[in-house]
Amino acid sequence: MKIYQIELLEPKALSLLEELAKLNLIRVQEVQPPQAKFKGLLKKMREKNTQEELSLEEITKEVENVRKKRYEKRAKI
Repeated sequence: MKIYQIELLEPKALSLLEELAKLNLIRVQEVQPPQAKFKGLLKKMREKNTQEELSLEEITKEVENVRKKRYEKRAKI
């Protein structure tokens, strides 16, 4: 089965697609725009985050650790 994303330029085209769906030839499924998906994901992540805010020192320490690991990997190559 192949999946296509279609942008409807003419609102009347939706009725044609709905007729094809009634004949069980296609399945019509509305998809959220990427921006809306991203906003929803951010909202969900923020709701799950119950930790207190990180201090500047904690953020700096984490960034330094990540950089250290990255540079170690590059040195091995």
